[in-house]
Amino acid sequence: MPSSVASPVPPPAGCEPAPVHRIDSEADLAHGLACLVAADPRLAAVLATGGAPPLRRRAAGFAGLAAIVVGQQVSTASAAAIGARLFAAIDPFEPAAIVRARPARLAQVGLSTPKIKALKAIARAIRDGSLDLDGLATLPADAAHEALCAVHGIGPWTADSYLLFCLGHADAWPAGDLALQEAARLAFGLDARPTARQLVVLAEPWRPWRGVAAFLLWTYYRTAKGREAVPPAAPSPV
Repeated sequence: MPSSVASPVPPPAGCEPAPVHRIDSEADLAHGLACLVAADPRLAAVLATGGAPPLRRRAAGFAGLAAIVVGQQVSTASAAAIGARLFAAIDPFEPAAIVRARPARLAQVGLSTPKIKALKAIARAIRDGSLDLDGLATLPADAAHEALCAVHGIGPWTADSYLLFCLGHADAWPAGDLALQEAARLAFGLDARPTARQLVVLAEPWRPWRGVAAFLLWTYYRTAKGREAVPPAAPSPV
């Protein structure tokens, strides 16, 4: 990218900080992109190269979070197959039903022991009220991330994926994603791929639209690398 930086452009109305911004529509995504470019003119070149990112959303609630857990460290096809068997076996798919389900029954659909433990821990947390999935949508991204990661079996990847893809949280920032790190290296001419911590620092000026920036950089990465680079989304449970 060129070293010169364009003059800032006036931000459109509605870019001012707020507790939570949501990405529920293409219009929301476009608005977030305009706010980002106004905040950091370097992103205008990123947008021009990669184009506008698509809106990516998945089902929210316990089913959406469970689908992300199912999709951890397996192929998209495997995640879809296991998820389909899980949602067929536990119908209706509710936290109380997972709490009651015998581990052997859950193993039969293809779930590993760690994923069974994680799903049961999440279900108990929702049932007991220590995890309020509906309330996460009203929390700032960092607080929502912390609330999710406090539950056994939910790590940063799962938390960020749920906030961004299921809740449409405009400020969720999956700094540990390797494709996102590599996109930042390419977009900003960095000598090396930034670490997760460095990526957090890099994105600080983009608050409260870091989630939109993630969509933008993933799309840029696909164009820059000339191949498909899929962000950490989970298959839909339905």
